[in-house]
Order: sequence, then C-alpha cells, then structure tokens
Amino acid sequence: MNNRKHLIQLCPSLTRLHQIKMRTLLLLLLFCHVSSPVLHSMKHFTTASTGIPNLSEVMATVEVDELLVVSCDSNKRVEIKQDWAKKFLIERPELLEWYGQQCLHLSPIFKAFIYILMSLYNQSGGVHVLQRLNGCEWDDETGEVKGFVQFAYDGEDFLKLDLNTLTWIALRPEAVTAKLIWDADKELGKVFKIFLTQIFPEQLRQYVKYGGSILLRTELPSVSLLQKTPSSPVNCLATGFYPHRASLVWRKDGEELHEEVDHGEILPNHDGTFQMSVDLNLSSVTPENWTRYDCVFQLYGVKEEIITKLEKDRIRTNEMKPSNMTVLVTAAVVVLALILIGAAGFIVYKKKKAISPPSSPDNSTELSEQLNPET
Repeated sequence: MNNRKHLIQLCPSLTRLHQIKMRTLLLLLLFCHVSSPVLHSMKHFTTASTGIPNLSEVMATVEVDELLVVSCDSNKRVEIKQDWAKKFLIERPELLEWYGQQCLHLSPIFKAFIYILMSLYNQSGGVHVLQRLNGCEWDDETGEVKGFVQFAYDGEDFLKLDLNTLTWIALRPEAVTAKLIWDADKELGKVFKIFLTQIFPEQLRQYVKYGGSILLRTELPSVSLLQKTPSSPVNCLATGFYPHRASLVWRKDGEELHEEVDHGEILPNHDGTFQMSVDLNLSSVTPENWTRYDCVFQLYGVKEEIITKLEKDRIRTNEMKPSNMTVLVTAAVVVLALILIGAAGFIVYKKKKAISPPSSPDNSTELSEQLNPET
C-alpha cells in the first residue's frame, strides 16, 4: 500500500512539468482578436496503454477546433499535422520543444499511473487504457474562457478538476484515493488553473490567428435521405460541412421531433470536414403523412437552413426496382449463355484436334525442312 501511495503522489508531477516554461510562454504568446463570433477549442489528449502490441505506450495529440494539429509519442519526435500550424510553431520553437518534453517526461508518469489503476481494480494484466483530456474553449465574441481537465480509465470517467474550488471530483469509487492525495497538494490545482485559463487560451488565440483561413471557414454539406428497406428508418445524412458545430433534426409540421428519432455523432471526414446523421422511424406513419416531415440542417454561424422534405422520390435505397432487376437478370442470362456457348465450342475444337492428327506434308523435302529448320 505504501508503494501504491508513493506512485500516486508522483502523478501530480505531470502538471508541475508544465511550470518549466510557463512564464516564458506567457510573455511570448500575444493576444490576437478575431472579429467573427465563433466558439474555438483546443484539446490535449494524452493516452497511455498496456497490453497492446506494436503500439507506443504513451501518445499525445493537440487538436484545435477538432482538427489534429500536433502529435507525438514516447518513441517519435513531434509531428505537425497542419501546414498553417507549422509557421506558428517554427516561430515559437520553445512551444514545439515543450510538446516534445511532454511526450518524453509524461511517459513514465502515465505508465506508473496506469499500473496503479490496475492494482486498484485488482487487474493483473490484459489491455488497459488511461486517458487525460485537458484544454479550453474560447468564445471570441464574449471573451469567455472555459478550461477543463479530466481522466478516464478503460473508457469510463475517473477524475475531473473543479476549477471553481480547485478540488478533484472522483467519478468512480476507485478514484477517491487519488482525489484525497491530489486535493492535499494545493499547488496542483493552481498550476492546472493557470494553464487552463491563461496559457492555453493564449495559445488557442495564436493558433486561430495563423489558421484563420481554415478554422474560420464555413462549408455547407450535401444532405441525402437513405433507407435500407421500406421498413427501415429513414436516415438523413449531412456530409462535407465545417466547422463541426452543427445541428441536424427531423421536424413534423415545423416542430422538432424528440421521439421516434435517433441522433448519430458528428464524425470526421478524410478531408477535414464532418458528417452527421439522424434516423426517423416511420413505422407508425402512413405514406399520406410523409409530406409533413422534413430534415433540417443548421451550421453554427450561418443563418440559412438546409431543409430536405421527406418525399419518396428523394430517398436512396438499397432495394432495386423490379424493372431494373429484370434488365440485370436478362443481361446476366445472356452473358452466361455466351460464356457457355464459347466454352462448349472450345471443348469441341479441342476434341477434334485430338482425334484428327495433323496432315502430312506434301513431300519429303517439306518434312525435312520442318525437322531441320536451320538447314
């Protein structure tokens, strides 16, 4: 138990490492005002794992407005993922170095923490994952900043910091021990608060300044209605929009529906845009009433809505129309017949060749030439 307590006490040092260049960063990161009202975010993810082969034990990433900007792990150098971020970080080499130090120095601390948790949960082996999320949100219109830091273990919330009281909230019974020890370290909460409410927001403003052409753009999606079978829910899919702050709802007679609908998550596309979908269960709706429904997409910061009426002709389905099916079946039969005819002709030809020996040359001279082509 003493060893366990000692290891838990090591964990606060993961935030003390941030103090090394805190004052330098505060002086170097200048405030940048952005005129358009947008809620921006910067999120730092640190993930430690055990029992997963061919995967670095500790990985860290930085996301700005849900776009991956920086990544690193305990085995590799820092990688900058966005061109616009490269210019910023080249001009701020101390920040780039700090990212690298985080990956290097946090690795043993997070590895120790994950083994503590395995002990608390009475786990001797297997695959386990510890995650830390910290960062901030910044409203560039009101100037409001919200910081956050939270730990999760094996996909379940574990601990989070209350910035108002600077105390830790245990989200599981196993987290109480860590909460008590971390609460006793009064400097720990203060360090987190400085980063979450001062340093990180200044970094975020700088990222937005350098990446404004990307981060402040708006792209409207294409919206489609999809249905697997006539009895399946109708899926309204919006894809290709940016930023990720958007809403997609089904309405009936102009009123948003909360029942008979199933909302999906906002997911990233490979090109940096996003997609989302929402299903509508029509099992109790007669075809005559379909026209009373529509799917509405709204992008944050854009007044115009994209309204898609629920009409049968608009729905794309996996089912094939009978006429199309007939054409395809007929074509398949014709192709198969041609293949069989060709195969049969080839077999007959081969049999004839086997039965009938090649004709003899007309004279011995021709036979001699065939046997001795060089003479």
